[in-house]
Amino acid sequence: MPEISPPDQWSCPLPVRAGERVVLGHGGGGVLSAELIEQVILPAFGGAPAGGLRDSALVDVPAALADGGRLAFSTDSYVVAPLFFPGGSIGDLAVHGTINDLAMSGALPLMLSCGLILEEGLEIDTLARVARDMGRAAHAAGVPIGTGDTKVVGQGHADGLYVNTAGIGVVPAGVEIGPARARPGDVVIVSGPIGEHGVAILSQREGLEFGTTLRTDSASLHRMVAGLLSAGIDVRVLRDPTRGGLAASLTEIAADSRVGVVLDEAAVPVPDAVAAACGFLGLDPLHVANEGKLVAVVAPDDADPALAVMGADPAGRGAAVVGSITDAHPGLLVGRTRLGARRVIDRPLGEQLPRIC
Repeated sequence: MPEISPPDQWSCPLPVRAGERVVLGHGGGGVLSAELIEQVILPAFGGAPAGGLRDSALVDVPAALADGGRLAFSTDSYVVAPLFFPGGSIGDLAVHGTINDLAMSGALPLMLSCGLILEEGLEIDTLARVARDMGRAAHAAGVPIGTGDTKVVGQGHADGLYVNTAGIGVVPAGVEIGPARARPGDVVIVSGPIGEHGVAILSQREGLEFGTTLRTDSASLHRMVAGLLSAGIDVRVLRDPTRGGLAASLTEIAADSRVGVVLDEAAVPVPDAVAAACGFLGLDPLHVANEGKLVAVVAPDDADPALAVMGADPAGRGAAVVGSITDAHPGLLVGRTRLGARRVIDRPLGEQLPRIC
């Protein structure tokens, strides 16, 4: 005779209207699903999309497309743990991340989608807080969340809440930003201090303190990119140094453009708290993730104008020239240390810090 589990471990497959927690019925497409969307998610996103709820969002064709512009489309999934951390949450991180993925192609973001994977038992208040963060981030960026989906999985099949966001945007005619466009003599700029996001996540997750509270740098960068393009700066390459950090982005640029990258390590802005945390934990700040920074490769004459544009943006304070492109050692990132020595910097084999985005 099979062993019967205790009643408090039974799981009822019928829809249950449990007010404070997500239940499987919230993902069934019935009344509970409709209530969750109408009472929790849509108010946080700023109300129903124009034209009402439908299976797909409609986007007016921008005039830029008629003049030779191109559509950009991107998607990403966010599984960060914990869900909330100093300066942000999985919600605004998802919005910023997809907007930035579009911006790194020079696109003007038009609309986002949102897919939510909810674990049975998740507190409704937690979902509402994440949704509000998404709504606020999208509103601040001027990029609406126009469509979405919600699914509920059983307990133990997720870690509370996962988010997928996708976005579309328009790359104006004449904008040619690509990973293979770096040329010898070009200048490498980073838009601000590095390593804050990864260390902020780690400190929150592990309960570590490093003398100060580090906050994530998560932010939307599309306005900074638009400013660079409006100023007529010849932006060759843009990357957001997320997983793998600054080192991964630069090694990818070296490989894609078949050039060498020289990194002046003394010029890389690393906050004291990040340096202290990395020293304590044995991490390299160059490999720590960022969520509100970009790496730009520009023509040498455009370096100072680019720094001026970045510095005028709240997310670009602390921008600095950190390196250059060379025809020596193609495909490699070479760091020039504070002592004048040189070292080859490679991408990390895996993740130094898992679940950071």
